[in-house]
Amino acid sequence: MRHFIDFSDLTMPEWEELYRRCEDILAHPEDYRDVARGRAMGSLFYEPSTRTSFSFQAAMLRLGGGVFAMSDPGVTSVAKGESLKDTVIMCSGYADVIVIRHPGEGAALAASRYSRVPVVNAGDGGHLHPTQTLTDLAAISRLRGHVPGLRIGFCGDLKHGRTVHSLIRALSAFPGCSFFLISPRELAIPGYLRDFLGRSGQRYAEVTSLEDTLPELDALYMTRVQRERFADPAEYERHKGVYVLTGDKLRAARRELLILHPLPRVDEISPEVDGDPRAAYFEQARLGMYIRMALLMRLLDQPPSPLPPLTGEGGPRLCRNPNCITARERYLPALEAHGACAYCERPFAL
Repeated sequence: MRHFIDFSDLTMPEWEELYRRCEDILAHPEDYRDVARGRAMGSLFYEPSTRTSFSFQAAMLRLGGGVFAMSDPGVTSVAKGESLKDTVIMCSGYADVIVIRHPGEGAALAASRYSRVPVVNAGDGGHLHPTQTLTDLAAISRLRGHVPGLRIGFCGDLKHGRTVHSLIRALSAFPGCSFFLISPRELAIPGYLRDFLGRSGQRYAEVTSLEDTLPELDALYMTRVQRERFADPAEYERHKGVYVLTGDKLRAARRELLILHPLPRVDEISPEVDGDPRAAYFEQARLGMYIRMALLMRLLDQPPSPLPPLTGEGGPRLCRNPNCITARERYLPALEAHGACAYCERPFAL
């Protein structure tokens, strides 16, 4: 059973095929209206969402399929204490594909252990957001014409920004890209991502000034400071509004700069920027539906599988990350990958 937990679940030829399908859907939407007729998508959103939830639902409906959704865990059996495992086993008996968003890092990987049908990671805590990455790559490919060799700035909360983590890892598969990581030191990329950049030989610089970096960039990926990721409200207040992109600042940027944002925005992009021809974030969001249509088609093109054998459950917990899914779902087996937790990728030494 092929799931989509991280962009690395695709080979580069598979990504290219997915993007070609996305382009064909954009050009000929009428050819795809019935490809998922009679199929159902289970939407398990344990966190609030607008774009990702609507985008997936619209994608499945435009393919002719149906959707059943959990948009508020408080009115489901989750509020009664039902485990992720039991929810996924149940849901995979009803659905042909499951899309899950969860605050626990590694939750999508955990869900895939208990599903008869493909599982799609729609965001797991501050860890990854691979379908946003597909959206970002589709926007860059369509609006710039190519991905390799770009100089890309990531600005804002890079510590908790799962969209940033996913996109950097994906862009590392394209030759010649270089990264400018713009953030306060307290919100810099997590250590596991820095280790990844070092191991894979990527060119990157960690800086604190947006204004000084803007003239260097082909693309700028703005992000918000995420209130929901801070345990201490005072820490959030100290960092909100630290970077604001304005029309005045853009005067120093290249004419062909591509301005991206995973949305929602709070105050990090001034509304005046919306009218700048370099602002691509709303078109970026629109393209997300089409690339998700292509992804759903790919995953639905496989039969349901028997429930995997549930052996080796439980045992001592090794991960010390309080946001890891293993901290919430204690029955999960400890899985190791290169000295780190396989769910959240934090080194066990932390």
